[in-house]
Amino acid sequence: MKYDGEVPQEDVATGERSTRNRVARSILDHGPSTVADLAKRLRLTQAAVRRHLDALVADTVVEAKEQRVYGARTRGRPAKVFALTDCGRDAFDQSYDTLAADALTWISRAAGGGEQGEAAVTAFARARIAAQAEAYREAVEAAPPEERTEALARALSADGYAATARSAPVGEQLCQHHCPVAHVAEKFPQLCEAETEVFSALLGTHVQRLATIAHGDGVCTTYIPKVSHTSQTSHSASASTAGRNPA
Repeated sequence: MKYDGEVPQEDVATGERSTRNRVARSILDHGPSTVADLAKRLRLTQAAVRRHLDALVADTVVEAKEQRVYGARTRGRPAKVFALTDCGRDAFDQSYDTLAADALTWISRAAGGGEQGEAAVTAFARARIAAQAEAYREAVEAAPPEERTEALARALSADGYAATARSAPVGEQLCQHHCPVAHVAEKFPQLCEAETEVFSALLGTHVQRLATIAHGDGVCTTYIPKVSHTSQTSHSASASTAGRNPA
C-alpha cells in the first residue's frame, strides 16, 4: 500500500509506544539513567528521550530522582536520573506475587508462627536459591577468579535479574536492576538474606548488601571486597558442598 507522504496515525502511535517501551526497558536493564545515558544507548536525540520520559512519568511508569553521588561532589547540580516506579516494574514482572506471598504466609503459620514460622520461611528461601545456584556455580567456577563477579552477573541476567558488575573502591559492586520477587521480598526479607548468603559462598568472600529494590531502592546492590585468588578458590570449593546441602 502506498501513502502519499503521510504516515497513518495508528502507525505513528505504534512506533511511539515501541520506542517508549525501549526507553523503559533500558532503565530496567541498566538501572536509574540520565537523559544522556538513554540517548546514547538507544541512539536517540536527547529531545526525543525527554519526550518519551515525560509520557512515562505522566503514566507513573518512571520517576525522576536526584543522582546519587559516590565520593567527592563536583560543582553544579547533580544530573537528574530516571528510575522505574513499582508500577513500571510490575509491567515487566510476570511473577505471581500474591500467590507467592500467600504460600510463604501459609508455610510460616503451618510451622507454628513466630520464630518457628520465620525459620521455616528461611529454610524455604535457602532451598529455593540453592536450586538456582547450581547454574550460577557452574558459570562462576568456569570463569577466571578476577572475572567471577561478572560471570555471576551474566548468570543472574539469564534468570531475569538484569544484573551488571562494576568496579568499586577496593572491590566490586554487583547490581541487580530487576527483581522478579521484589514485592514478596518486601514482606519476607529471608529471600534477600538467602540470596546474599549464596553470593558470598559462590564468590568466596563475605559480601555486603548496600541496597535492595524490596526496601525501596532503585537497584539491588551488593558490595564484594577484593580477595586473593587463592582464598577465593578454597572458599568456593568448600561452598560447593554447602550449597548443595542448605542449612
